[in-house]
Amino acid sequence: MSGLLAIDTTTTACSVALRAGKAVLCRYEAVGQGHSGTVLAMVRAVLDEAGLEMTDLGALACCSGPGSFTGVRIGIGVTQGLALGADLPVIPVSTLATVAQGACRTHGAAAVAVAMDARMGEVYWGCYRRRGAGVVTAGEEAVVSPDSVVLPGTGDAWLGCGTGYGAYAEVLAERLGEAVTVVDPERLPDARDCLALAEVRLAAGARGVAAEDVVPTYLRNRVTQG
Repeated sequence: MSGLLAIDTTTTACSVALRAGKAVLCRYEAVGQGHSGTVLAMVRAVLDEAGLEMTDLGALACCSGPGSFTGVRIGIGVTQGLALGADLPVIPVSTLATVAQGACRTHGAAAVAVAMDARMGEVYWGCYRRRGAGVVTAGEEAVVSPDSVVLPGTGDAWLGCGTGYGAYAEVLAERLGEAVTVVDPERLPDARDCLALAEVRLAAGARGVAAEDVVPTYLRNRVTQG
């Protein structure tokens, strides 16, 4: 497989990850709203570390949302510009799935319920189960009030992760009860997990989409600027 570069700017974190042979080179930083002044420098840093140029890559991946309106647009815009310049396809990856993949990587979780603070009294909600080297959805992603989230099926021990568990801790604890056995309320997306999910899709035969066809995922008609 040719080199693969992944980018995430959908939350207050900014990260990139580059597959170069057997190595994965990463940069991750909590930047608040400083993505536009950080992400391209991160891209250049990992390419220089690997001794590669954009034209040496086979594809790009990016977290396409949901997340902050500004962050989602920056990540997609940067990815589109890089992809167009090097004539590369793009693998868009759900931000929620990326968070779930990170929880599987660090906690060894088999079932993950992601709740990211969406502001306006709502959370971005998605449930995932580990499958092979990646995760698959267990129900549709949605933006909902924290007192209406629903776990799919019964009998599973779920790991809850994402900023929604900090913002709405009591409501989610009451709603989900003992089905969620561990909570990671500070979990943010990391490009290394976006990279891993994109690699799973490429290995399964996905070819990506043209840069101009990458579409942001907001999950709501109203968007926040944060």
